[in-house]
Amino acid sequence: MAVERTLGRQDMQAARWALLAGNFMIGCGVMVVGGTLNDLTHALNISVAQGGHLIAIAAVMMGVGAPLLAAAVAHIDRRKLLAWAMVWYAAGHGLSALAPNYEWLWPIRALTVLSAAVFTPQAAATMGFMSTPAHRGRNITFVFMGWSIASVAGMPMTAWIGERMGWRIAMMLVAVGSLAAAALVFQSVPKGIRPPALSMRAWRKVFQSPLLMAVVFVTALQSAGQFTVLAYAAPYYKNDFGASPEQISLMFVWFGALALGGNLVLNRSVDRFGAAQAVTLTLGLMVVSLLAWPLGTTLPLLAIVVMPWALSGFATNSGQQARLGGLSPRLAPALMALNTSAIYLGHALGASGGGWVLTQHGYGQLHWLGLVWMLAAWALSWWAQRAQKRQDAQAPALP
Repeated sequence: MAVERTLGRQDMQAARWALLAGNFMIGCGVMVVGGTLNDLTHALNISVAQGGHLIAIAAVMMGVGAPLLAAAVAHIDRRKLLAWAMVWYAAGHGLSALAPNYEWLWPIRALTVLSAAVFTPQAAATMGFMSTPAHRGRNITFVFMGWSIASVAGMPMTAWIGERMGWRIAMMLVAVGSLAAAALVFQSVPKGIRPPALSMRAWRKVFQSPLLMAVVFVTALQSAGQFTVLAYAAPYYKNDFGASPEQISLMFVWFGALALGGNLVLNRSVDRFGAAQAVTLTLGLMVVSLLAWPLGTTLPLLAIVVMPWALSGFATNSGQQARLGGLSPRLAPALMALNTSAIYLGHALGASGGGWVLTQHGYGQLHWLGLVWMLAAWALSWWAQRAQKRQDAQAPALP
C-alpha cells in the first residue's frame, strides 16, 4: 500500500518540499564547480581543462557510487539515510572550501559527492514508494524539480559569488544550505520508509531487460551531450564573448528560469501524456539548439539559441525518472540508482570530451560533440518508446 494513502495531505506536501529542497542543494553543490570555474582555476593556478577534470572526477564517483551504494543502504530508514546524506554533503563542501590546493581539493570533492549518489536516487525512489500510481510520475518529477530550481538560483548565484567573492565562499554557502536541508528532511519525511531490498535476481532482471537498460543509456547519452558544453559555459562566455560576471550570471539565470518553466510544464502533463513521449520530444528540442548553435554570434543571440535546450534540459532528467518509475515500480530503487549513475557518468563523458575539444579546437567547436551525443540519445529514446508500446500491447508492465 502506498504511504500516500495513510499520510495526511499536509504531511505529504511537507515531505515533497523537503526532498525538493534536498535536491536543490545537491544541484547547487554539483554545479558549483562549473559556476565558479573562472575563479577556481585562477586561484589554484590550474588550467580550465584541469578544472573540467575536477567535474569529471566527481561525476565518475557519483556514477559508480549510485548503484553500489543503493545496495549498501537498502536496509536503512529513508528519513535517517537522506538526512545524513545531506550532513555528509555539508561537511564535504565545508572541507572543500578550506582545501589549500588542487591536490587536496579533488579527493575531498570525490568523497563529498558520494552523498549526491545516495540522495537523488533514494529521494526519487522514496517518493515513488510513498505515492499512489496515479500520482507517482508527478511526485517524482516534483522532487527532481529541485535541480531545475538550482539552475535558476544556485548556478547563477555561485557563478556571481565565484567571480566577486571567490569559489571558497560559494562552497561554504553550499555547506550551510545543505545543513538546513538535512534538518528539513529529518523533520518532514515520515519514519519507517524502507522500500524492499533488491535481491540479485531483481538486479539481473534490470540488467537483462533491453528496454530498461536502453532508457538508462538514454540518460547517459543526453547527459554527456549537455555537459560537453555546460561544464565550460562560464569560461566560454568570458573568453569568447568577453562577458562580465553579471552577464555570466544572467545567462545562467535565463537558462535556469527556462529550465524551471519546462519542468513545471512536464510535472503537470507527464501523467497525462506519458513520460516516454515527453522525453523523446525534449531530446529533439535540445538537438535543435545544438544544431542552431553557430547562429549565436552574440550573447543575446545565444540566449535565443539556447531556449529550446533550456526548456527541455532538466525536464528530460525528470521525465527519465518518471519513465523508469512507471516502467517498473518494484525495481524503482535500482532503476533510480542506475539512472542517477547514468546522469553523472554522462557528466564525466561530457566534461572529459569537452576538455579534449577545448584543448584541440577551442570553445567554438564544443557544440558539435554535444550534438553527436544528443542525436544518439534521441534515436535510442525513440526506439525505447516504440519497444514500450509493443510491450504494453502484448503483456503487463515489468514487475
